Amino acid sequence: MAADLAALTAAVEAGDRAAAAELTRAALDEGLDPRSVLAAMTAAMDAVGRRFQDGELFVPEMLIAARAMKAGAAVLEPALAAAGVAPEFTAVVGTVEGDLHDIGKSLVGMMWRGAGLEVVDLGVNVPAARFVEAARERGARLVGLSALLTTTMPNMRGVVEALRASGLPAKVVIGGAPTTPEFAAQVGADGHAPDAGAAVDLARRLLGG
Repeated sequence: MAADLAALTAAVEAGDRAAAAELTRAALDEGLDPRSVLAAMTAAMDAVGRRFQDGELFVPEMLIAARAMKAGAAVLEPALAAAGVAPEFTAVVGTVEGDLHDIGKSLVGMMWRGAGLEVVDLGVNVPAARFVEAARERGARLVGLSALLTTTMPNMRGVVEALRASGLPAKVVIGGAPTTPEFAAQVGADGHAPDAGAAVDLARRLLGG
């Protein structure tokens, strides 16, 4: 298959994992700059995020597109590493202690990867100390906290307070069905994302991108 970055963008948007991987490989075989290949996939995820925010796509479609991006990225990553291209920023994501909900947090992580961030996913039921430890170890500039239960929302405050006390420079974003911008302000977070598409826009603003 000949290299076609427009087709690669379309394949990721459509969630076609096989085509995304094959088109990525073809682009690299033809000597295209790995950064331009990454840009084609990032453009696809940006479009997916906008369509989700506009109500044209739903969570399953976003997950399918993110998996296609992951398939292409698996082919691309060695070429990026060889070219000395690395993500500029690292983000840590997790669902706060006491909460086992996974989908929203995972989707944000996928979308942040699609936007060019390195993402460390800590999983669910994550205590405040683990967020701090991971942010310190990985030099994270962004921390995403998820909660779907009203009973676990207060644990977000504990994470924010622990991160602030650590002196780390990470910006904190919260999300989850019961959370609001007002709650984010109350717990001292830097922002609130109502969905994964908004999380990408917010991350870029907070990181100066």
